Amino acid sequence: MRPGERLALHFIDLDDQGAGVTAPPRIHVAGALPGERVAATVAHVSSHTAEAWADLETIESASPDRRSPACPAFGACGGCVLQHLAYAAQLDWKRNRIVRALAAQATLAASDLPRSGLVVSACVASPRPLGYRNKSKLVAGRVAARLVLGAYAPRSHEVVDLAGCRIAEPPLDEAASALRAIFDEAGVEPYDERTATGELRYVVLRANADGQVLAVWVVAQPLPGGEALARAFCAARPEVLGVVEHQNRAPGNNIFSVADAGSERLLAGTDFFEDRIDVGGRALRLRLSPSAFFQANREVAALAYAAIAQGLAVRSGERLVDAYSGIGAIALTLAREAGEVIGIESHAGAVADATASAARNGIANARFIAGDAAQALAAIDRADVVVLNPPRKGCATAVLAEVVRLAPRAIAYLSCDPETLARDLGWFAARGYPARTITPFDMLPHTPHVEALALLARTANQTPQLV
Repeated sequence: MRPGERLALHFIDLDDQGAGVTAPPRIHVAGALPGERVAATVAHVSSHTAEAWADLETIESASPDRRSPACPAFGACGGCVLQHLAYAAQLDWKRNRIVRALAAQATLAASDLPRSGLVVSACVASPRPLGYRNKSKLVAGRVAARLVLGAYAPRSHEVVDLAGCRIAEPPLDEAASALRAIFDEAGVEPYDERTATGELRYVVLRANADGQVLAVWVVAQPLPGGEALARAFCAARPEVLGVVEHQNRAPGNNIFSVADAGSERLLAGTDFFEDRIDVGGRALRLRLSPSAFFQANREVAALAYAAIAQGLAVRSGERLVDAYSGIGAIALTLAREAGEVIGIESHAGAVADATASAARNGIANARFIAGDAAQALAAIDRADVVVLNPPRKGCATAVLAEVVRLAPRAIAYLSCDPETLARDLGWFAARGYPARTITPFDMLPHTPHVEALALLARTANQTPQLV
């Protein structure tokens, strides 16, 4: 194969980025679906592996699962790359992605799955496949001399206008449209990283369960007349409770800058708001500050947290440790059944949110520690149950070792990456904590992302081994 060569291809699967992939030698084509035959032009051939990437030209034989995308920016945006695949087929593929990741681990080889008793359940669907996302992260740019709020096109810094996005909860697209018009009229310039000119870098909009909105705009330098712009935005969209300006002067694509964390200023209204999540018929009130992490799909998060509560079955008097507690949503969900809850989180702002949320909900048996997970765990003498909800890179070995040292009877591991989940489950299984069930959750429909909850139990009559 050579770049520019036109090929007739048949696809057997999707890769982890959601592109169609052929049997070896693997050829990846964005927009192609399993079972389809297409014509494509080779764009790149790997010099290291038997792989190539090609651009879709025509579909010769379409999959019965092919659907018309809902979003006007589908394809150009690169965000929700599976909108053209039937939702049921998306769920099946996401479960299979978990199974493949497990099979890639020597300790959980495909042939061992039935003998181990490990059950990988069907992927839990999102109650709303569209309009589910409670947070919009938009980059500022210009398209045809017009200021837009959108996303970078795949593998480029060209900004695609996301007006009319069907994934975001309804208040967010309307709020973004109003804010774009206000910025455009005021002559606000998008930041250009190549020339270090302009002011506006990103806009982050967050909606709560009541349809209220908290806005953060990220700037390289403060916007002239920022307070007036914020007041105009709040007047145009009454659901906007507050506007915060965050200064980020650092190069790169990180939205928020740690170095400039002290450069936030409130321009209008409030700099936090309250969200609500209903878990198993109980409402939990959560304080959210501008940069706090919260699951983008509130309803699926509630289903996952309910599954954690059911799977752990925390008993009165037990100590629960949540090693990546974030704003405390899982820890506080379980606190009513536990004797004591300890949450550990590296982000000090999230710890402040979690502490405030505990007070809001009248929960007195939960405390939250700001610090490194492994170091904080090392200071704890025991735990009856442990919750892990790490970032995409999974848990550091030091964290896993500290969890085993605590000798909990059960562990709930909520993962956002199948490969690191499989790796960490293999580590636990070799030390007396095999996974019994894994349940995938479709936290982000129409994307390749899949969340998975693994429930682990200590092997009966066996002391956990650290080596």
